Amino acid sequence: MRSMFDYQQNNRYFAQIAGGMEELGAKELSGLGADHIRTAYRGIYFSADKATLYRINYCSRLIARVLAPLRSFQCHSDRYLYQRGLEIDWPTFFKENDSFAVSANVSHSKINHSQYAALRLKDAVVDRFKSAHVRRPSIDRIEPDIRLNLYIEKNWATISLDTSGESLHRRGYRKETVEAPMQETLAAVIIHLSDWDGSRPLQDPMCGSGTLLCEELMHHCRIPSGYLRKRFGVQFLPDFDKDLWRRMKKEEDRKMRPLPPGLILGSDISRTAVKAAIANLASLPHGGDVEIKTASFEKIGDLGDRVIVCNPPYGIRTGNPDETRGLYKAFGDYLKNHCKGSNAYIYFGERKTIGHIGLRPSFKKPFSTGGLDGRLAKFEIY
Repeated sequence: MRSMFDYQQNNRYFAQIAGGMEELGAKELSGLGADHIRTAYRGIYFSADKATLYRINYCSRLIARVLAPLRSFQCHSDRYLYQRGLEIDWPTFFKENDSFAVSANVSHSKINHSQYAALRLKDAVVDRFKSAHVRRPSIDRIEPDIRLNLYIEKNWATISLDTSGESLHRRGYRKETVEAPMQETLAAVIIHLSDWDGSRPLQDPMCGSGTLLCEELMHHCRIPSGYLRKRFGVQFLPDFDKDLWRRMKKEEDRKMRPLPPGLILGSDISRTAVKAAIANLASLPHGGDVEIKTASFEKIGDLGDRVIVCNPPYGIRTGNPDETRGLYKAFGDYLKNHCKGSNAYIYFGERKTIGHIGLRPSFKKPFSTGGLDGRLAKFEIY
């Protein structure tokens, strides 16, 4: 018997990921049970059974979205796109009052306008409901229940359902924020590359609203990245297995462990930032065991023999490059004089600011996120 949709026939999916993270994402997917993995630009193709697909959505710290292909076909006109979209049995995905949105990306194709392509697929979905004399779903571009994705490259179109729903970087712990917060997936990459194993303390001396601290906590305590999320797009697949989903979540939640005292620490000169960090950490299990205080890095004393991670303010965000240059120089001096035996992992939102710190990095890795051409640098303090 022929399966209804492409993903059901071949168990193949596509994970979206930020530029520069593809290889790390591939390793993470392998660790979560995926196989036949192949990286692409800002994406990863992989195979997975149902349980693995569910686990990836619930546990991945690096992936942004996972798409389940429904139909792929040659597409040379918007009329044919509409016809193929009309053939899909859309009512099988929707319950009464569900809303949806369509995103599209086109490249080197006869259909050369992404928004128009998305509009034609949206029309096909709505008209399929009309032809079945079923109440049509509403459009919600901000928080839809179901997200559909259309990708057309060289006249080859793929219509997919977003099994993540809302982007996976939205963990659910960010209750309060300050200016220019770090994206959660980038923070997770920094923790991953620090190779921190909990054998010595980890500290963020410019913690802001606490994104790095939250990701450190989730990493060490094995809290699934989707632990606080109420809904995932995978729950709208027509073959969604509710019992398997519950068993997977229970199995992953059982792996959680407590946080030893004094293992994760943070500070910031801003009282507002510290208040936000405390509120965000409070959303997570064991978040109250992270030690945070209000203080500039110069006032927190020596930070020897530990792992230091931070995302200092930078000119493109603060609007004051001179102030940023002085901050980085002072922080570099602090690391040299007060952090002997430590490794520091610092994310520079502008790569030219790396030179301001006055230390030679042992590695620099490019990560593009939020429209920034940033670099993560490691400094070994002898």
